[in-house]
Amino acid sequence: MDDFGAIASKLPKFDVRQMRVFLYLADELHFGRAATRLCTSQSAVSSTIHALEDAVGIKLLERSTRRVRLTEAGEAFAAEVRLAFSHMHRASTAAQNAAEGKRRLRIGYNDFSITGRLPVQLNKFRAANPSISLDLHFMPSSKQRNALLEGKLDIGLLIGEFNTHTAACRLVEVNDYVALLPDTHRLARVESLRLIDLAEESFVLGDEEAYSAFRQSIFELCNNRGFHPRIELIASNTIGIFGMVAAGVGVSIFGSCGHNLRRAGVTVKTLDDVQEKIPIYASWLTENPSPALSTFRDFLAAQELPEMD
Repeated sequence: MDDFGAIASKLPKFDVRQMRVFLYLADELHFGRAATRLCTSQSAVSSTIHALEDAVGIKLLERSTRRVRLTEAGEAFAAEVRLAFSHMHRASTAAQNAAEGKRRLRIGYNDFSITGRLPVQLNKFRAANPSISLDLHFMPSSKQRNALLEGKLDIGLLIGEFNTHTAACRLVEVNDYVALLPDTHRLARVESLRLIDLAEESFVLGDEEAYSAFRQSIFELCNNRGFHPRIELIASNTIGIFGMVAAGVGVSIFGSCGHNLRRAGVTVKTLDDVQEKIPIYASWLTENPSPALSTFRDFLAAQELPEMD
């Protein structure tokens, strides 16, 4: 018997309908509301959950006259069922795309990848693989990691390596740290600029949600030079950061891909005393069977590796 046959022979006897009812109830934690969303009766929901618990062999819910809550086992079961539904949706979409002669690749990207080499790389990839449809999703590195684990992305382009045994990474781009200065700033005209020269300046930084990893690296760089950046304003995206610098609100630190933006009113200057780099990695789950991902991995393997020196 093959591996799947061995696993299938041990599966509990419950079905997709029961799992669907369970997830609705797990979301609502109320039999009446779950029944309303499912367009059925409370008794039908209750009997379905009882049958599911009998099949699994474990109590998934704690019930009382006042509330319904998931047991610890129920929490674990709900997480895996959601993942199973995600995989089923992906399988259905893959089958539909295959029937139409298309394959789909879901790519996560951040500000540094889309401002850097990614557009050129995607243009080359699309020209060589016109049958593969690209789904691009902008999200911070931390959210990309979660999306990969949840099966919502095939590949992520993020800051730093994805340190988990289920993932593989390939370095695709390396940025230097640079300073963003208003054109009218006195330091915009100096020949050599050091990070310590910005110690007394007001800073414009990206917000914690979108730039958490990069903000931490900025704080470490500054702290290693004996100061903490005085934050004047928080921006939610790169356009906001560059716009506020151009307006003279403060200075900022960004990746050298910022040279590509050419924002009027902003001078991008090398930080001569900063040798650290900003690595951008392509990351994917090693067990992802997507043919489109395999094609993209082969494409990346044929590209010249950037250097981290």
